[in-house]
Amino acid sequence: MKDQRIGYVRVSSFDQNPDRQLEQVQVDKVFTDKASGKDTQRPELEALLTFVREGDTVVVHSMDRLARNLDDLRRLVQKLTKRGVRIEFVKECLTFTGEDSPMANLMLSVMGAFAEFERALIRERQREGIALAKQRGAYRGRKKSLSPERVAELRQRVEAGEQKAKLAREFGVSRETLYQYLRTDQ
Repeated sequence: MKDQRIGYVRVSSFDQNPDRQLEQVQVDKVFTDKASGKDTQRPELEALLTFVREGDTVVVHSMDRLARNLDDLRRLVQKLTKRGVRIEFVKECLTFTGEDSPMANLMLSVMGAFAEFERALIRERQREGIALAKQRGAYRGRKKSLSPERVAELRQRVEAGEQKAKLAREFGVSRETLYQYLRTDQ
């Protein structure tokens, strides 16, 4: 089918609700990623890029949902518009077709820069909050997956020659976590 309106939705974590982003926006198909916007290696974004055809319109709630840095945003918009795909950002009320005016390109750059700036501020506040919590003794990092007794059992069974992948499944940890436990002195 040609000239479809394809929605793209991205939330950063699994507990966020993606439904509000394109609420009351008419689309034929929606691709939803539950991943950080810091990079463009997202499965549903890749699927969308493969799916869209010339004449289609990609609809995104806001620029920061598509990309969190200006270079990625520009690259994605150019990649789509060069293929004859329109891209529409609902919140910013901007549409890009590839035949955009200098003002449209300026708006893309300015709004994209704000998204990148916002992400940098969020990360800075997060680092400050963690540092303050550590000073108060309230932040100790993530809770350990295994108790010291379970780690000792794990080490003993690895030394006895049991398969690490099988042990990781049995203990409910990833293989990388298993290897971290084997490397550290606990």
